[in-house]
Order: sequence, then structure tokens, then C-alpha cells
Amino acid sequence: MLPPQKQKPAAEADAVYRLAKQLETLAGPEWQRLTYGVAVSGGPDSMALLWLMVTLLPGQVRAATVDHGLRRGSTDEARMVAGFCERDHIPHAILNPPAPIRGSFQAAARAERYRLLDGWRQAHAVDFIVTAHHADDQLETLIMRINRSSGVGGLSGIRARNGQVLRPLLWWRRADLVALALEADLPFVDDPSNADVRFDRARLRKQLRSQPILDAEAAARSAQWLADADMALDWTVDRLIADWPDAADAAAIRDAGYPAEIFRRVVVRRLRAFDPRLTLRGVTLDGVIAAMRDGRRAMVGSLLIDHVGNADAGFWRISAAPRRKGTRRD
Repeated sequence: MLPPQKQKPAAEADAVYRLAKQLETLAGPEWQRLTYGVAVSGGPDSMALLWLMVTLLPGQVRAATVDHGLRRGSTDEARMVAGFCERDHIPHAILNPPAPIRGSFQAAARAERYRLLDGWRQAHAVDFIVTAHHADDQLETLIMRINRSSGVGGLSGIRARNGQVLRPLLWWRRADLVALALEADLPFVDDPSNADVRFDRARLRKQLRSQPILDAEAAARSAQWLADADMALDWTVDRLIADWPDAADAAAIRDAGYPAEIFRRVVVRRLRAFDPRLTLRGVTLDGVIAAMRDGRRAMVGSLLIDHVGNADAGFWRISAAPRRKGTRRD
């Protein structure tokens, strides 16, 4: 049951009701009793999300801003959010990484952001982190992944729920969130990195703004259906492996004439049981499976896959590759 709406402008009441329905879908029937932490960068989309969440669930919402300190102005933006939250009596924290970001700039920053947010969530006994990813973000993600030859899992795009992270705005347009922020007279800033064409996403975003053909909301629906298909495939693989006579033996890989996508997932599932850190790109995985089909030994990272038994039997075993001479043992 949704909470009764106070007298509000029609657009605001509609937006709050829409958010309530999506939270109910993502968080479950007890969603009104839970607590939420909103990740707020200071942009119009995250400020609109914070305002909607506080309007819908007063007293059950906290906010956090991650400041990586990677560009001039980020500290002032975090303080702007802090000032807004103090004025509206919303508990707020600014989270800073303990060490400089290393590796792939955007990927490393994203991983650190979620690590900091989850630590903050646990420290304050918050049930879910809520982010402001929207339909335009989803469209950008899908196109980038198409360009990388992603399969079903990759084309599922940004997940509406991933563990304790909820993204209830994935079916909303960026322009609608900006309009909402302006109508509610919310302070916000535009992150200059969003227009920095050194980054793939920023270049793509610039191109998408000038095209009238691609429908971001339709893309968001397609991504959700692909996410459903991805879950269905994983569900099927779980049940197929459970029926194997050696299901408890993580080294065993069997093939009973499975469709190609099912067998790919079987191989990945077994390899990651040995090494959860293993990353298998599509081209690498295709090479591994081709070797297996040909009866040749396949090697992935520090793991070997060998065919067992007669040439017609679809049965393989995984083992650790022998250490090279001169390799120091721990």
C-alpha cells in the first residue's frame, strides 16, 4: 500500500508516486519500513532523487557524497550538498578515499565510490543505497557495450538492483529530472567531467544529445528484459549442474549437448569456483571453448582444462597449472 499523498502540485505528486511504485518493486513489500542512503553528487539528477526520497520517506533517508578530490571544485560541490542537507535536516556525510585512485581512472573511481558507500551503509545500519542512474545513462551504457561485443549479461546494462544498491530512476529521462530540480528550486551543479571528451562516455553523450532516433526509455525496457533473460540463463545453469553425478566436484565440467550460451556459462561458473577473481572476456572464453571442443588442453590464467575419457564424451577437469621452475613458493 502506498502512503497517502499530501497536497502537492500535480507533477510533484506524480513523481513521488512513481518513485514509490519503483521502490516497492525493487525493495519488496516492506519497502516503507526500510532506511535508505542516497548517493548524491550534487548534479540535478541526484539532487532530484534526494528530494523525492525525503518527500516520500521523511526521517528514513540519509545522504552521502563521495569526493575523490580528483578535480578542482569537487570539494565545493560536496559542501553544497552538505549545506542543502543541513538546511533540510537530512543526515549527510562526505566520504573521501583513503588513498589516491590508481589504474583505469573512471573504473577505479567507480569501484572506490561503491566501496565507500557500502562501508558507510553498514556503519549506519542503512538497508539500501539508492543512486540516480537514469534512462539516458542506460542508453549510453548499452551502446558502449554493443561497441565492445558484449553478450546477454553485458547488454543487461545497469541493473535496477544489484545487492544492496537500488536504481529506481532507470526509466526516467535526464531532462525530466533536471526539470524537477528546477521546479523544486533545488541547488545543483554540472560535473565538468560529464562533458570531458577525453572519456568515451562523455563523447557518446555529446553525440546522443543531437540525435532524435534512439529512444532511451525503450532501451531501458530492453535492458530490463535482457537482465531477466540473463537471470533465467543462470537459473537454468544452476539446475543443470545440480543434476550432474559429480555436481559437488568443482573441477568437473560436463556437456550434454547444451546450447552454446548455456555451455559458456557452465565453463565460467566452474572456472570461477576455482578463482573468483578470474576475468573472462568474450574472445578469451571463445578460444578456451574452441580448445575444449577440439580435445586440446586449454589454459586460463593459472588454471588448466583437460579432456577426460574417450573423445566422444563431453567431460573435462580443471586443475592448477604447475609452477614454473624458479618460481618462489609462499
